[in-house]
Amino acid sequence: MPTQHGRSDDATEPEGTQMAEFPAPKEGIALTHFIVSRDVERSRRFYTQVLGGEAVLEGELSIVALANGWITISVGGGPTDDKPTVTLEPPSDPDHASSFLNIRVADIGSIYEQWSARGAEFLTPPIDRGTEIRCYMRDPDGYLRTLS
Repeated sequence: MPTQHGRSDDATEPEGTQMAEFPAPKEGIALTHFIVSRDVERSRRFYTQVLGGEAVLEGELSIVALANGWITISVGGGPTDDKPTVTLEPPSDPDHASSFLNIRVADIGSIYEQWSARGAEFLTPPIDRGTEIRCYMRDPDGYLRTLS
């Protein structure tokens, strides 16, 4: 059964930090990146423990607040009435991608070192491409992520 995280009465947080909230905007829009996972718990741990996000919903459907966005993680599944011809599944070939999440950071060198130490596996170290410095990694399900 999914559990939604919220602030408890006895929770103490460092001054200036704010607990992540469920991504349901009161106005405007909020973007979440939905991924289909072979192992939701493993993926949630990657986005929280390796990349530093905060789980706001845990279970077969999990949501992780990451920087100023959210990663929604769920198992695959067949068509439903709102997507009658669509089957959701993780990537079958990690070397072929049709989209990827670009994670912009202020200091790519320190984030690369920090996330590598936590277990992120990068395809290469950061490379200076002239207009930007970037590198790529994969999450546990093979989704391509760019750090720039």
